[in-house]
Amino acid sequence: MANISVVLAQLRQERDTLNEAIAALEGISTRGRSAMVNSRRAKRALSLAGRRRIAAAQKARWAKWRKQKKGA
Repeated sequence: MANISVVLAQLRQERDTLNEAIAALEGISTRGRSAMVNSRRAKRALSLAGRRRIAAAQKARWAKWRKQKKGA
């Protein structure tokens, strides 16, 4: 019976440690979530020249794809 008492005491100690760890992680996750929401709001502006470069590159990719499709 003495062994069971020792085991129970150890389990209770581990439970307390786990509860503290869970509480700490919950605190981090709620802070992280609010930071993530704020970061979604901040959008980066793309210059007109940048958008034109991207559009030209995409058109070139499609042209290459169409050319390969006709050749096959």
